[in-house]
Amino acid sequence: MSPQSITELTIRRPDDWHLHLRDGEMLKGVIGDSSRHFARAIIMPNLVPPVVTTADATAYRERIMAALPKGDRFEPLMTLYLTEGTNPDDVEAGHESGLITAVKLYPAGATTNSHGGVRNIDKAMPVLERMARIGLPLCVHGEVTTPEVDIFDREAVFIETVLDPLRTRLPELKVTMEHVTTKDGIDYIKASKGNLAGSITTHHLIINRNALLVGGIRPHYYCLPVAKREVHRLALRAAATSGDARFFLGTDSAPHVDPMKECACGCAGIYTSINTMNCLAHVFEQEDALDRLEAFASLNGPAWYGLPVNEETITLCKQAEAVTFPGKIETEAGTVTVFDPMFPLHWNVV
Repeated sequence: MSPQSITELTIRRPDDWHLHLRDGEMLKGVIGDSSRHFARAIIMPNLVPPVVTTADATAYRERIMAALPKGDRFEPLMTLYLTEGTNPDDVEAGHESGLITAVKLYPAGATTNSHGGVRNIDKAMPVLERMARIGLPLCVHGEVTTPEVDIFDREAVFIETVLDPLRTRLPELKVTMEHVTTKDGIDYIKASKGNLAGSITTHHLIINRNALLVGGIRPHYYCLPVAKREVHRLALRAAATSGDARFFLGTDSAPHVDPMKECACGCAGIYTSINTMNCLAHVFEQEDALDRLEAFASLNGPAWYGLPVNEETITLCKQAEAVTFPGKIETEAGTVTVFDPMFPLHWNVV
């Protein structure tokens, strides 16, 4: 049976290797959309205040588990927010305890709640050297923030001026280049000789920068890294659907209440947890690659992070009628707009 003729697909239960759950009432309002389909997720630490110590991560994990819908099985994989003052001993203790799966590098000012991130990577070298020694992965938001660099070039410049020098200096450091958005990033990962992989979001496989800017500014397609030209979207799709073990799903699903998106200086973030698997099945079918969806969503990520593949499965079925999703979800924190892929979705998780 060719991939294009498939109308029912059973795969190992997927994981999300880049997820924003926020905190408080927002956490309670969105976590069920992730735990419904995903077994595990790497949880981003850019709260206010950020998750900078193992004690912070312990407390945050407890809040996540308390918010989990009854009966759902979901494992939050905790991360620490890297600062120039991060304590290497605390990071190692968190890793040895099994709590800390990775450390996240946010260049200061790169995205939501990143103002406390790293400005001078040399000041973070003691903890990076420790991570390299103990085998703890570094997840990077791969953009420079210097004002003279065009926002559409920030990823390519980051690779050249920050990431490549860091990997040359610490070749044993395991690095996940999160939410890759450019052909430059894809090509760099493909050319690497090891210790480098990349996560790709649902929405970057579907939208280019026209979605944000054509016909008026559409804030619910605004994310960081910002969507790029069509040539980059096509490179992402080719990588995601290739079966290459260095690429895997990280949704970067990032809820914001509508007033924070629809204002003079709107927040970056797209909420995709609720319909990611439906969107991915559509994309992989378009690319005649449904037989490789399991690798991208369920196999490559665990292999990279040294974790077992999930034993449970999910089944996707193609149906004649379009699957309907709410345009918005209501939380006690406020209304959140759901990602609209701008085409009907006929694949459903059953």
